[in-house]
Amino acid sequence: MPTDPSPWGPTWYAATMAQAPHRAALAQDIDVDACVIGGGLAGLTAARELARRGWSVAVLEAQRVAWNASGRNAGFVAPGFAERLEAIVERVGLKRAKELWALSSAGVEYVRATIRDTAMAGVEPVHGKLTVRRTDDEEAVLRLVAMLRVDFGVAADAWPTEQVREVLRTPLYYQAVHLPAAFHIHALNYALGLAEAAERAGARIYEDTPATGLDALGVRKRTETPHGRVRANHIVLAGGAHLGATFPPIAGTVVPVASYIATTVPLGGRLAEAIQYPGAVADTRRAGDYYRVIGGDRLMWGGRITTRLALPRGLAALMRGTIGQVYPQLGRVDIAYAWAGVMSYAVHKMPQIGELSPGVWLAGAFGGHGINTTAMAGDLIARAIVERDDRWRLFSSYELVWAGGKVGPAAAQVLYWSMQVRDAIEERLSHRREAARRRAAEAAVGRAQEPPPAFAALAPHEEAAHEIAQAPMRLDEAEAEYFAPDEYAHPSDDRTHAVEDDARRALDVAARAAQSIAQEFASARARLEAAWARSPAAPAAETFGAPAPEPAQGADMRIGDFSPQFIAPAAPDGEPTEDVADAAHPPGRRRHPED
Repeated sequence: MPTDPSPWGPTWYAATMAQAPHRAALAQDIDVDACVIGGGLAGLTAARELARRGWSVAVLEAQRVAWNASGRNAGFVAPGFAERLEAIVERVGLKRAKELWALSSAGVEYVRATIRDTAMAGVEPVHGKLTVRRTDDEEAVLRLVAMLRVDFGVAADAWPTEQVREVLRTPLYYQAVHLPAAFHIHALNYALGLAEAAERAGARIYEDTPATGLDALGVRKRTETPHGRVRANHIVLAGGAHLGATFPPIAGTVVPVASYIATTVPLGGRLAEAIQYPGAVADTRRAGDYYRVIGGDRLMWGGRITTRLALPRGLAALMRGTIGQVYPQLGRVDIAYAWAGVMSYAVHKMPQIGELSPGVWLAGAFGGHGINTTAMAGDLIARAIVERDDRWRLFSSYELVWAGGKVGPAAAQVLYWSMQVRDAIEERLSHRREAARRRAAEAAVGRAQEPPPAFAALAPHEEAAHEIAQAPMRLDEAEAEYFAPDEYAHPSDDRTHAVEDDARRALDVAARAAQSIAQEFASARARLEAAWARSPAAPAAETFGAPAPEPAQGADMRIGDFSPQFIAPAAPDGEPTEDVADAAHPPGRRRHPED
């Protein structure tokens, strides 16, 4: 496996990247309209859009363009955010959630249009994304798809377990949400093509030029670098997790998180036997797996989120083991490339987008869902600076929150571990239930195939035979007596009321019988579950016939007391706008502890 010391690391992307020039560092003082700090996807998008509108722009990149997360991610392009859609609706209300989703979808279309309009080389979009469940919950998938279709206007499909396992041949997966308009790309080539497009629009990019200081007071703001100073009316902070000690107030609001990705050697036909879906695949666990087929017969596999930023020993073996757990039929899978990328997460798992102070803008915290949200953020900020577009205020409900300082990464790691334990428990229960249903179905088929009992071999019972023979006669007599006309009775007399009473009693008896049947069914089901729970393979928590407890939720994490700093400034009259206040706390809804 290569250990390439290049700025982009020992990645498959670097091995297959388009040609990229080594841009010179800033060596003198310059004056521009806008200075963008950070040469990742968000900064490059903002620079391109500002330059397309006629503004002079300088981009300062400490190393090389897209050297970290922007050029090392899995390349998934889909609408949405790292935070769950249901949690967004709960926090800001349906109306604002729909507006936020529309912005995220606009980010997807921006990426699609940019690739098409600039004829980017080597990006190679492939459409489709499956978000699969590793626990059996068809109702949750149907509910989410219904919300996406009805409330958000998304072309989404619910795939049942059988359809999922037809194209992803593993028993670990159940239902899935399919987004046919999503796609995946060569992430590094897209970033390099975006940088070239920004330069063609007129932006200047300076590599090997870290920002060492910032004076944001006054109309003309000054950014210091080792060999030159940049004076600008607007500054865009788009350095992500790498703002570091230069901008500690901003760096303290995110947790740097590493994720690992590996690419296999060509696997030939055995890969097609296991995976027949060409699009992107991700599971619903918080620290779950995500992967896609590349180059026809290679597998790019990511996962294992951690706050430990150093590359672990034996990373290739770790990733090989994870692939083998999901697709054991692949046999031994050799890893050609394995690397890590560092992302930044905010406590609320949403992007940080807005104006910190007059002329100072922030675009960050794109971890977990970065390509569409970086495009969205860069375009939003450019429009806000040039056109006074204020849609960035839709993110005002997601304030800058202190992420715990030095304790934050450790607390986040404990939280991820707790999520992994919860996911493992839920998966185990789902597989046990599936196995129980399969055994019950097999038993039912076996009973149906058994020959009927040989009743003809039984010795006849003369008295019983006589009673059975007389039964039709007695029934005929009873009918005749019941329906015989009564010459002395009037239709409205007591006989009519008696018949009505008989009908009511019959209905009551039928209702009680139905209730009794339901109770017997529930009792039988409880006995079966109790018997299953007492089996040797069952966990101790399920003994004595008690229902299995729900998996423990991740512990609430309160890092410390602090005063939230809102990105969005107050409205001109000094009070928050009515829709922002209402959206932040919708009437009748409690904010979830995760929020």
